[in-house]
Amino acid sequence: MNCDYYYHDENMVELFEELKQPKTLEELGLSYFFVRDLVLKILLTYGTVKTQRITDITGIHLDILEDVLGQMEKDGFCVQVGGSFLFSSVEYILTKRGVEKARLVMEENPYIGMAPVPYERYFELMDKQLRNRFPIKIPPEVIERAFRDVVGLSYAKECLVESCTIGKGLFVYGAPGTGKTFIISKASDLLPPVVIPRFIEFSGRIIQIYDPDFHKPCPEEPDDPRWIKIHAPFVFTGSELSLNELETTYNMNKGVYETSPLIKANGGVLLIDDLGRQRDDHEVILNRLIVPLENKKDVIYIRGVPVIFHTHFIPAFSTNLDVSIMDEAHLRRAPLHIFLRNPPVENVAEVFRRNLDATGEDYDEEVVERIKMVYTPVADGGEGLQPSYAHARDLAQIAQAVRINMEKDRIDLEVIERALDKHVLIALQRMDIDISQVHHSVRTFRVVTPEPESAERVLKLYGALTVALEDGGVLADFEDSISPSQLLAHLQGEGVSVGRVEVVAETKREIKKAILEYSG
Repeated sequence: MNCDYYYHDENMVELFEELKQPKTLEELGLSYFFVRDLVLKILLTYGTVKTQRITDITGIHLDILEDVLGQMEKDGFCVQVGGSFLFSSVEYILTKRGVEKARLVMEENPYIGMAPVPYERYFELMDKQLRNRFPIKIPPEVIERAFRDVVGLSYAKECLVESCTIGKGLFVYGAPGTGKTFIISKASDLLPPVVIPRFIEFSGRIIQIYDPDFHKPCPEEPDDPRWIKIHAPFVFTGSELSLNELETTYNMNKGVYETSPLIKANGGVLLIDDLGRQRDDHEVILNRLIVPLENKKDVIYIRGVPVIFHTHFIPAFSTNLDVSIMDEAHLRRAPLHIFLRNPPVENVAEVFRRNLDATGEDYDEEVVERIKMVYTPVADGGEGLQPSYAHARDLAQIAQAVRINMEKDRIDLEVIERALDKHVLIALQRMDIDISQVHHSVRTFRVVTPEPESAERVLKLYGALTVALEDGGVLADFEDSISPSQLLAHLQGEGVSVGRVEVVAETKREIKKAILEYSG
């Protein structure tokens, strides 16, 4: 299969034919009053404006603007103040009546920008693109291009290709620094592009779909500028994710509804990274995802009216906590799995070398050999530290900074030794400090129960760090990998009557005193 064909197949060609720029209001799918109000706000904001400038801002064809501005002149909202016989060069300005009307419209909705696509048209064309998206045959050239900067990880690559072939979710787990986030980010590069609207109109309201943070435009674009062809999106969320951020919210300053990651990931990949470290209970977040994952659609509310949006993405979850963080119901939505162990020493050295090359640094070959010895087992003459791709990337950057500050021309052994001393995770391992203690926090739970003594006994056996009795229940400290629902289920399973379980505090673990001694 030709690689170009994969990115612009016959279905995409047909779609582009369908997305010619509208030249009438009927083809545009928006009412005269909607377009008029949009033009009023532009004239109020910019003052004297050429019609071509209005087209550039809104994407509305000059033929439509000629009709709309002609009617606005008749209604006394604007007048021509300059230009030639070409309508594209004609300049307009608001009348006093037009200014008053524009201010009222601006108060109602301040949105100024690209004209939206009617909701019905969005739903129709997205459904056409996504209905038979999987299974797909990914060309070898696409696979090779997607993984060109990935060292090793042959099983992970194979699993990603299979995930993208059938559109099924992934669960990726393993120790920190093993490349979980990096490898998942390659999944969207395996998928074909999609065409999405920049904005949607529903009941007079504007809904923003296109997000330049996650949507990368393709070289070729439809004739109708309201639509944009993008590479399959990769939407990334981490420990900052909360339940509220999975909902569409109204931005009063912009006058648009800003869609959730679920809708932005449509046609691509949604990664929930660092699962179990979110501010909200991860089980609540996972439960929120079940319906969009099952139905490939989600519901948002516009002025209290439920509106269905496509959420046809591949879900990916990654964690360095215990695999039991996801139960069977959630794993069914991500049936493929990748377990990433600590990488081979040679792979870490190669990633280190590539990062140095990417920065344009000159270096002695013995520098790479020194990096290998950091992770070589003690029995073989090395330091025996746990190898990590993240270390390799960070060390290359730290070494560059050290080299610059030492005013040297190239990275040598002296530079790399100083860089190794300055890397916090390497320093901690050298002091035999459990790295997990640096990352984990402690959650304090309040368990409301009429059987506090029984609850105390069960919680201690379940691994509580501390348990204290209080009136009407107990307080218990656990590692942050434990959730309220897990505690509740365990207590009830042990026959303890429980009213509720809630998180009342969360504190970071203190790093061992040896860190201070070492840095001192």
